[in-house]
Amino acid sequence: MRLLRPRILVVDDEPQIHRFLTPALTAGGYDKLRADTAEQALREIARQAPDALLLDLGLPDMDGQDLLVKARCFYTGPILVLSARDREAEKIQALDSGADDYIDKPFGIGELLARLRVALRREMQHEASPPVVRSGDLEIDIGNRMVRRNGSRVRLSPKEFELLGRLVADAGRVLTHRQLLTAVWGPAHADDTQYLRVFVGQLRQKLEVEPAAPLHIVTEPGVGYRFITS
Repeated sequence: MRLLRPRILVVDDEPQIHRFLTPALTAGGYDKLRADTAEQALREIARQAPDALLLDLGLPDMDGQDLLVKARCFYTGPILVLSARDREAEKIQALDSGADDYIDKPFGIGELLARLRVALRREMQHEASPPVVRSGDLEIDIGNRMVRRNGSRVRLSPKEFELLGRLVADAGRVLTHRQLLTAVWGPAHADDTQYLRVFVGQLRQKLEVEPAAPLHIVTEPGVGYRFITS
């Protein structure tokens, strides 16, 4: 019996992108679905709910940012944006609208497949809801609000743990400054990026072997932060 392969919907109107991605995704163990327009993409998502989307922003019938918002009304799977738009504001808008990651064109297939694996793995972990997350020398028990490093208890303030928990819950995903500030401190603090930097710095001092060269809580310049599991 043939095992089901994850279905990846590629939303892009460039034929060369489809020619490039079809053999790569197939060799990577995925079934590739295709949509050349936003309308086709919405129809495919509603019809068979792919396991993940690779979404270009430059579509002929709708801006990809608008498609992202529409898709997030009913689709909860990973969405990775592929785009030649390299402006920081575009990335932040996409991530704030629900994208799981943002990959600049041109991109290497190795990086794309790695980020896709991370996004799919995170989705599976969300479904399984593991009570304890382990990463290198860290052990993070979300349910019991407890963190250990090399077996020793690390004392975190309530807000430090809340921030860490939000990062860990979406491990591997870029979370924007606004997303983190809103989730942890509320909408009134959505623009207090300096406030966030202070708390991230405190977490790094407590959790990282070398706080100046963090391995777990990494910075996405101008965008936000990402928690890396090893």
